[in-house]
Amino acid sequence: MLFSGLDFQLSPGQVLQVAGPNGVGKTTLLNIVAGLCPAEAGELAWQGRPVADDPVAFRAAFSWLGHQPGLKLMLSPRENLEWLLRLRGLPGVEDAILNALARVDLYGYEDVPVAHLSAGQKRRVALARLFLEGRPLWILDEPFTAIDRAGVTELEGWLRQHAEAGGMVLLTTHHEFAPGFPVTRLDVADFRPAVAGRDAEDCL
Repeated sequence: MLFSGLDFQLSPGQVLQVAGPNGVGKTTLLNIVAGLCPAEAGELAWQGRPVADDPVAFRAAFSWLGHQPGLKLMLSPRENLEWLLRLRGLPGVEDAILNALARVDLYGYEDVPVAHLSAGQKRRVALARLFLEGRPLWILDEPFTAIDRAGVTELEGWLRQHAEAGGMVLLTTHHEFAPGFPVTRLDVADFRPAVAGRDAEDCL
């Protein structure tokens, strides 16, 4: 068993940081919540109902960004977002895509192959999905990876704005938030049994 006695609740307007040293299962926990890795025990609920009762409804309620940006390198940012939206059954409205790219400071890079972008720009393309999908819950694995100092401030602002609008954020990060940032920490190392029955890497 990876965790023992782990119990938490995420409420509208809350940013919850899953914290702890490397290898304790932070990413695995997010994968379990997102349905990418089966839980051996316990229950996940959404709006008071077990997710198992209607997993499709829960998947429609969150945006997931993994540690890797998940982009096709030979496609442009515009093409990547169009493709990702279609995968989620959402219309790839061009104006909305261009506005989302502008919001993450990629105006003028819409048609540049992603392979030619920096690591930080690739991360921004992935983050643009959050503004297109419009989901109440953001599940983010290390979203600050490769983001420069100015981008860190912007991303903190986006997280804050989403929470202030009644959204929820569940994320892993080693980033130290600015003083006064409204974040709650959940240190999963506190819930590791003495002998874990499953390695944290099993579902990565």
